[in-house]
Amino acid sequence: MDNLEFYRSVIQSLLTAYAAVPIANGTIDCYTVFDTKQDHYQVMNVGWDGYRRVYGCVLHIDIKQEKIWIEQNMTEMRIAQELLKQGVSKEDIVLGFQSPEIRQYTDYAVV
Repeated sequence: MDNLEFYRSVIQSLLTAYAAVPIANGTIDCYTVFDTKQDHYQVMNVGWDGYRRVYGCVLHIDIKQEKIWIEQNMTEMRIAQELLKQGVSKEDIVLGFQSPEIRQYTDYAVV
């Protein structure tokens, strides 16, 4: 399996497992959105917590320039560490939610 297919598989597996965990508060659906042609992967929360509307992307990962870009992580999952456990190298993980100036101080790709 080439890197691109491996990355797609790992990302989809991790996000699917996360979305399968029931949300304790309210009536909230947690589901995945996978665009495998453009390599955008998201977990969405949609529903109601009492009278409060819940809607938004809680986890967003892209594959760009042959690297995995973590664009958003509003979950308790440490997605970069989970990717490492699955065999993705640090040099292929970009913390896209960090500014380019800060990325040089992380253990991950700078790009």
